[in-house]
Amino acid sequence: MPNILVTNDDGIFAPGLRALALGLANIGTVSIVAPSDERSAAAQSLTLRKPIFCEQIAEREWAVDGTPADAMILAFHSLLPERPGLVVSGINPGGNLGENVYYSGTVGAAMEAAINHVPAIAVSIVHRGKDFDYQPAVRFLGRLAPLILKEGLPPGVLLNVNIPHSWKGGVRFTRQSPKITRNVLERREDPRGRTYYWLHEQKLLEGIDPDTDYAAIAESAISITPLVLDHTHTPSLNHLSHWKPLLEEK
Repeated sequence: MPNILVTNDDGIFAPGLRALALGLANIGTVSIVAPSDERSAAAQSLTLRKPIFCEQIAEREWAVDGTPADAMILAFHSLLPERPGLVVSGINPGGNLGENVYYSGTVGAAMEAAINHVPAIAVSIVHRGKDFDYQPAVRFLGRLAPLILKEGLPPGVLLNVNIPHSWKGGVRFTRQSPKITRNVLERREDPRGRTYYWLHEQKLLEGIDPDTDYAAIAESAISITPLVLDHTHTPSLNHLSHWKPLLEEK
């Protein structure tokens, strides 16, 4: 059976991760390497100024006192006896659409896997309530994961999968949406008069491009967005080339 590595940014005991690992056990040999506690919005950050502690809590399960990217680095270079054929990060309770891919620890773990040349999926359910039904996502991954294990993904590409809570069966391959949210800072004072802020976002739902992740979710379809690690804007290499003589020292 293929080896599948499961991780997340919500902590190793998060129900989404547990549902994911159980569902994928029918497809391959599942290992879990995940943060010991919640590290949401950690993106692809690394722990550099303190040691990273790790504890094996069960067979093929390790809790890492670090970020999702830390967990992936330890998994690939220290913990796993064999290289996985697939990394699945999630299932995150809450969407990772548009600009949120830059902040998401769920996506960050998948990006770290792609950097290490392992096919990877980041999986999120677009819902903000307290009650989550993870089974539709698990069933969908039961079809997607074998396809990736069989056919692979292009080098440097990962899949960002967002599943509507009220999924109606449709699937779209989408572009990442441009920013359609507005940052909202809620200013408060603590009992000692010190100012602090809560950071929120407000969605601006007008003018959504029809081929983007937000548009798919708005129509209750799953959004699959291929993301690429290489951020180079190739057309600008030629466009900016005339700056070269202006910048060089003689």
